[in-house]
Amino acid sequence: MADIETIVRVEGRAGRITLNRPRALNALRFEQIAVIRGALEQWRDDDAVKLVILDGAGDRGLCAGGDVRELYHARETDPDFAARFWRDEYHLNAMIHRYPKPIVALMDGIVMGGGIGLSAHASHRIVTETSQIAMPETSIGLVPDVGGTWLLANAPGRLGTFVGLTGTRMAAADAIYAGFADMHVKRADIDALIAELIDVSGEPVGVTVAEYASAPGPAVLANQQSDMDHLCDARSAADIQVRLTAPDAPDWAQAAGRSLEDRSPLALALFLEAVRRAADAADLEAALATEYRLVTRLDDQGEFPEGVRALIIDKDRAPKWQYAALDDVPDQTIADFFAPLADRAELWA
Repeated sequence: MADIETIVRVEGRAGRITLNRPRALNALRFEQIAVIRGALEQWRDDDAVKLVILDGAGDRGLCAGGDVRELYHARETDPDFAARFWRDEYHLNAMIHRYPKPIVALMDGIVMGGGIGLSAHASHRIVTETSQIAMPETSIGLVPDVGGTWLLANAPGRLGTFVGLTGTRMAAADAIYAGFADMHVKRADIDALIAELIDVSGEPVGVTVAEYASAPGPAVLANQQSDMDHLCDARSAADIQVRLTAPDAPDWAQAAGRSLEDRSPLALALFLEAVRRAADAADLEAALATEYRLVTRLDDQGEFPEGVRALIIDKDRAPKWQYAALDDVPDQTIADFFAPLADRAELWA
């Protein structure tokens, strides 16, 4: 099974899905989305399957995100590939969120972007001492998506704004505090947890998971919450950057503010508006629909491909963004990105 990118099987009472691209940090490819969705559809009405377990092969992480190399190179022959990828991916994210059976997501190691879409909408979200949870999309000319704006909008105070703008990595305690995960289990105990979860005579899922839960340690971001709320409560992303980099700001804030200089000004401005709208969104599906408008337009207009080129393909780390600075992004441009799509169907059409 070494060459199978998504290993799907039933063990005991559990349907199991393992992302199996460890050399690529289990980055999600287009074909894998259909495989995962098909398995969930099959198990939904299978009385023998009581729960689903999602994990990643190898010891480096569950999933580092969507396979942006695949998205980048597909543009040469199939300009609409990225839109189809995101449409199917977002439908899967919503399916996971609404799934009628428990889904236990093992968020061990690196979990970013598309990996969050697969795991952070699950019913039981487990992190370990190695977990690194992040949404770094603004560094490649994209916005946090896969329902990321919904998750970040519902984080305490302005934490979600800070994490989404800066791509800050959250360890286990921070991920739980931010609402991206539910509990911490030691990596050494994961195999034993899985064995009990698949046991046909085992306890209810919530009871079993709780038996293995352990203290994740202090949440760093919780200690920074008060300052974060003030620094990120500004009209625009440009104003937030000014506050973060002010001489009297904490060192961690100044470092975060400086990191914005390397990110797409357009993506940063769009994300700030998106996370604010997501706070008032009716549900996850509404936030996904907005994200779909943004990411497809960022791809169509070249911001996302340029970010991938600079950071992943050519690795020159010198992206030519559409706007040189946050102050340069027109309010009308931001509004245009949120307008209904004219050249393709909406996400839920």
